[in-house]
Formats: sequence, structure tokens, C-alpha cells
Amino acid sequence: MRDTLDALGLLCPLPVLKARKRLKSLSLGDELEMWADDPAAIVDVPHFCAEAGHTLVEARDGDGHQIYVIRKDA
Repeated sequence: MRDTLDALGLLCPLPVLKARKRLKSLSLGDELEMWADDPAAIVDVPHFCAEAGHTLVEARDGDGHQIYVIRKDA
């Protein structure tokens, strides 16, 4: 399953905090696609994944924002 989180317009640390909360409700192996336009997310999201034990499957540029796909592994 893949869930989507729109974190556009939110500044650090809110995108990561909202991702953490949403991931708690998902099952192991599920993915969360998060959209963020906070420049700090480029550093914060990979760091969060590494610290929390999740996998950053993909990070790519969207139309004026970044798109992160995180797989719940912990």
C-alpha cells in the first residue's frame, strides 16, 4: 500500500513530524509518498529515515517541490 502526505508549505520540523505520525499508522512494508517544499527537507528526510530505521526508496524533484517515498521498515 502507498499513502500520500502533502507537507507543502510546512517548515522544519513539521514535514518530518507529520511523516513520523503517518508512518505509525502504516503496516511494515507500506510506503509513504510525501510532498515537501521546505529546503531543509532535503537533509531532514534522509536523516529521519536513517535514524528511525525506514528506507528512503526515492527522492525526486516535482513541480516546485520534492517528492520522497519512504518505506516503513521499523
